[in-house]
Amino acid sequence: MEGGRQPYSSAHMTTLPGYTSARISGCWPLHAYGGSGGQDSLARLLPPMNTLRRKSTSQSKTEPPFLRTGTRTIYTAGRPPWYDEHGAQSKEAFIIGLCGGSASGKTTVANKIIEALDVPWVVLLSMDSFYKVLSPAEQTLAASNDYNFDHPGSFDFELLVTTLRKLKQGKSVKIPVYDFTTHSRQKDWKNLYGASVIIFEGIMSFADKELLQLMDMKVFVDTDSDIRLVRRLRRDIMERGRDMEGVIKQYNKFVKPSFDQYIEPTMRLADIVVPRGGGNNVAIDLIVHHIHSQLEERELSVRAVLASAQQTQPLPQTLSVLESTPQVRGLHTIIRNKETSRDEFIFYSRRLMRLLIEHALTFLPSKPCTVQTPQGQEYDGRSFHGKGITGVSILRAGETMEPALRAVCKDVRIGKILIQTNLDSGEPELHYLRLPKDIGEDHVILMDSTVSTGAAAMMAVRVLLDHDVREENILLVSLLMAELGVHSVAYAFPCVKIITTAVDKSIDNLLQVIPGIGDFGDRYFGTDGTAKWSDDDDQETPSY
Repeated sequence: MEGGRQPYSSAHMTTLPGYTSARISGCWPLHAYGGSGGQDSLARLLPPMNTLRRKSTSQSKTEPPFLRTGTRTIYTAGRPPWYDEHGAQSKEAFIIGLCGGSASGKTTVANKIIEALDVPWVVLLSMDSFYKVLSPAEQTLAASNDYNFDHPGSFDFELLVTTLRKLKQGKSVKIPVYDFTTHSRQKDWKNLYGASVIIFEGIMSFADKELLQLMDMKVFVDTDSDIRLVRRLRRDIMERGRDMEGVIKQYNKFVKPSFDQYIEPTMRLADIVVPRGGGNNVAIDLIVHHIHSQLEERELSVRAVLASAQQTQPLPQTLSVLESTPQVRGLHTIIRNKETSRDEFIFYSRRLMRLLIEHALTFLPSKPCTVQTPQGQEYDGRSFHGKGITGVSILRAGETMEPALRAVCKDVRIGKILIQTNLDSGEPELHYLRLPKDIGEDHVILMDSTVSTGAAAMMAVRVLLDHDVREENILLVSLLMAELGVHSVAYAFPCVKIITTAVDKSIDNLLQVIPGIGDFGDRYFGTDGTAKWSDDDDQETPSY
């Protein structure tokens, strides 16, 4: 091993600094080794040593949050609220920084952490995606293995810090895709959003002050240099199209010297040092337990707060209720009647949706427009004044409003968000989203059939804001709302326009609108809300 260190045996278990109650065998004692090489070169990059962290507590492992059917695996764990009742982000994503030499096993450790966490809302972000765009001269050097990719100057730290900070804040980001064969970035970048936990790995993960400040936990993967060389040979030859001579040349000229000068000295900054990489299950278990304890501390109870709120203020000015004409009143009478058949419920609900969508379109911005009529005369009219219109439905009931929007808004783009209530916590959870590209430039019509406490609508609005949609460009459209839901959304997002056909006074203990309409989704789709998963109906039931 480099430095001649030997791992501690079980007889030399060491208390980890900053994790005062956690003992682990096979981890380096962080205070014992600082690494003197390269200190001068790191002086401008490294911050002072961090103070001790709070101790970590362990958590017993629960059943994994997914269902396995005969044909696929369906995740049942959603992303709980990451904002408070004011709509503001109240908890940031938990960032784990993984550092280590090239081919030390960082990605293996990251994947084992993800596997052990058993939750879908974990993102793995590789520093390899943030190599700088090379000039023609640098491209020539790279082609002959004479360019140093293991130097801090090879990475776009400005873009990296900006991207990681936005991810930590819960924002949607675009990640560059680096082609190791051509040493260039691909044209199309990947979208990334919605992480509760971010695992950031790279050889220079600890080589920037701003990056270190964003990390909640820092892990160094320490692997013998001979093993790393063998892994790098295999990887670069088989996956990146290099030849053996070039790989060895690059390793001796750049990789090993850079490790000694820039990477190994940063080991002193780590909270945990993991020898043997992915094979050190004890270290991985400690990391996972700490993440679980952190996530527990950050849990919120948004719906409970909203449901207990006393709303005594008048309805907000951002609310617009469709005029209660005899026709609208008659449609409500039919769909509210518990004796109405499913066919009639669907027919008259669609009529009401069409009226509601037509009404909602009047709140989109417009500008004067003059056209020529077939008679050769000018007509002073108006036209839409904006980049585009996107409809976003909150699944599943909000999806029923899409045909009405498509019928009156030609070529409208459609997005979908699946939000379901966690039966244990009673809180809304984000399970799935599919939004059009560049939605931040559009006016968005957010659709849901009913709004009771407003918790699901608030989550959907928060998702749109995280994708750079302007708050004033969001129209929340719902057939029926409770006063509590109206107040909740308007209080959290005062610039969102709220549009509905009726507002009822209260909600019951099941959080349904009173007098209400019942469970709109169950009545529309003909379900009773008690259906269970089975391999047979899995063949026909769509999942989102």
